[in-house]
Amino acid sequence: MTYTPDYVFEGEPALGETMQVAPGIHWLRMPLPFKLDHINLWLLEDGDGWTIVDTGICTDEVKAAWETLFKGTMGGRPVNKVIVTHFHPDHAGLAGWLCEKFNAPLIMPITEWTFGRMLHLDDQAHTEAGFRSFYKRAGFTPELMDTIGRRAGGYKKNVSPIPAAFERISDGESVKVGGRDWRMIVGRGHSPEHACLYCDEAQVLISGDQVLPKISPNVSVWPQEPEGMPLTLFIQSIDRIRHAVNGDPLVLPSHNWPFRGLHARLDDLDAHHVERLDETVAALYEPSTGVDVLYRLFKRQLDEHQTFFAIGETLAHLHHLLAQGRIIRERRDDGVDMYSRAV
Repeated sequence: MTYTPDYVFEGEPALGETMQVAPGIHWLRMPLPFKLDHINLWLLEDGDGWTIVDTGICTDEVKAAWETLFKGTMGGRPVNKVIVTHFHPDHAGLAGWLCEKFNAPLIMPITEWTFGRMLHLDDQAHTEAGFRSFYKRAGFTPELMDTIGRRAGGYKKNVSPIPAAFERISDGESVKVGGRDWRMIVGRGHSPEHACLYCDEAQVLISGDQVLPKISPNVSVWPQEPEGMPLTLFIQSIDRIRHAVNGDPLVLPSHNWPFRGLHARLDDLDAHHVERLDETVAALYEPSTGVDVLYRLFKRQLDEHQTFFAIGETLAHLHHLLAQGRIIRERRDDGVDMYSRAV
C-alpha cells in the first residue's frame, strides 16, 4: 500500500510571517536557491524571549525575512538560544549571524558543529584534489569532472561564519525551552549526528531532515569519507526513532508540511530502501561504474546540484550492498571502481 502523508494544516506561512502549529510553537518558511526551494524553521516561545530551531541559508533575502520577523511575530523580544539540527547550509547558514546579533548561544551536536566549522574553513585549493579523486573513482565523465571546481570548497558561500564556541547536545539529553524539555534523538546517515527534538509534553517531534513526509532525505557518500556507510546508519536510525517516540506526535519536518503518522512513515522509509537496494542490484546486469548505476536508477533529467546528490545516494546503496555481500567491487587500472553482482 502506498503511504499517504496525513498533513495537519492547509497552506504554509508567507515569507516573514509565522503559523502557530501548537501552543508556543511557530512555523516559518524560508526560500532556498535549489530545486527544493524552501526550508521550514521553528520558533519556540521561551519565557521572555524565543528559541530558534534551524536558521535558513545565508542570503540577503533570508536575512531580510528574519528582520521582518524580529519586528513582527517576535515583537522585539530577544533570542535566548539558537538550536541547529545539523550542519547543512539551509539549517546552519545563519547560525553565526543570529548568535552574534542576539549574543545567544549556539546549541548543536558536536559532530555537526565540527563538520560545519571544518567546511567553513576549507577552501577550493585544499579540497579540489580530493574531490577529483573521489568522483573519478565513481566514474565521472570528463564533462562531469569539469563541474567539480564549482563544488569544492563551496560550503562557505552559503553560511555566515560558524561560531567558534557552542553548547553540545548529545543523544538522550534535553534542552529546556519555555519550561518544557526537548529531548534529542540522534539520527545518522543524512548527516553525521542529526538532532531530532522530541517534546513528550507537547507531543511534538521536530524531525529536521531525518524524517520527511514525502521524500526520502538525501543519504550520500561524500568525498570527506569515501568509504562511508551512510545508508546503513540511516536504516539503523529509523529503528532508533521508532523506539524513542511513542504515540502519534505532530511531526515538524524541514521540508514539505507538518504531518501525523510518524510510525507509518518510518515503515515506509524502511520499505523504500529495501526496494531501492533491490533496484540497485538489478541495475548491475553488467560490471558498471557508480555513474552507470546512477543513470539507471535516476531516469529524470538532473541538474548539476542534483547530480552530485544522486551519485552520493547511488554510492550509499552500493556500499550497503557491498557490506551485505550482495555485490563486489574491483578497481580498473585507470582508478575507476567497477561494481558487479556477487556470484
